[in-house]
Amino acid sequence: MAHRWDPRCIRPPGLVAPVAIDPTGVRGPTRHQAAGPYWRQTAPGRYVPRDVDGTVVEQRIVEQAGRIRSYGAVTGWAALRWHGATFFDGTSAGGHEELPVPLVVHSKLRPDPRFTLTEEQLSCTEWSWVDGLPVTTVQRALFDEVRRIDSVREKANAISMAAAARLISVQLFGTYVAMRGPWTGIQGARDAVRLAVDGCRSPQEFRMYLVWRLDAELPTPLLNREVYDLDGNLVGIPDLLDVEAGLGGEYQGEDHKDGQRHREDVEREERFRDHGLEFFEVVGGDLARRQLVVDRMRHARARAKFLPPESRAWTTESPPSRPRPETVHEYLVRTGRADRLWRS
Repeated sequence: MAHRWDPRCIRPPGLVAPVAIDPTGVRGPTRHQAAGPYWRQTAPGRYVPRDVDGTVVEQRIVEQAGRIRSYGAVTGWAALRWHGATFFDGTSAGGHEELPVPLVVHSKLRPDPRFTLTEEQLSCTEWSWVDGLPVTTVQRALFDEVRRIDSVREKANAISMAAAARLISVQLFGTYVAMRGPWTGIQGARDAVRLAVDGCRSPQEFRMYLVWRLDAELPTPLLNREVYDLDGNLVGIPDLLDVEAGLGGEYQGEDHKDGQRHREDVEREERFRDHGLEFFEVVGGDLARRQLVVDRMRHARARAKFLPPESRAWTTESPPSRPRPETVHEYLVRTGRADRLWRS
């Protein structure tokens, strides 16, 4: 089973598509049954059994996709989730509020807080059927999601998390955005591309990276780069690595508080320090106080040794037995997905 912070996710089993009223009661409820306690309405004329859990994000997507009766598709965060991106979970405000499922449909639908509707242009090359649902392509879904978000930092976070899920690279999405015409929100998408990166693995990690770059105004670091000792043994993989200074940084979320995980974190930090690397941590809640984090980063960098390469007890060069992991862009090119993204 994938860890809940894995950027890729697998759809849960048992998703139930809404059905229409059936006078025979075979393919769906009769009108009398639909009005009873054992069925739940998902849209006008569409129902699922009452015991189907409508809080499961993929089930919400399935239910609202059932509103599409002609030309259209699920888009935005919901399409990205359907494509397998963990961090597009359909919530906002720290996970406390559900977002409506975004649809792009060329027909009128009765308003409902469970979905949003746009009638913007949708090319036939920008959507397809994916496991039973009409969804927009990764690049169109991400374009719509980025334009929905207000903050340029969070727009860039969305791009980076789509890249973390290996659905697209920042380079490929930047090309897509550059080819779009004067759509609403296009400038915000262009600004976000300049901030986004391929190397982060969680939203909070990316937010920490932006504090380093934009608020602390420090040099661009390496992200999730393996660090080895001079015998080729893995020392660790810090979220953020300032090679010049010899400084590693980590975001520690709630999962790191448990005993075993915390012990592993302490041991890893000791290994870094034993090899001459300075270290800092950012924990849950810190990012709401940016100046605190900025000060911590700058103080840690001031303590760092700034050793020349020949004097370091560590390296980012992979030993022959452990080739350098491929980037998301290299992965998309190797698997042919980059070509498919480019064509659509």
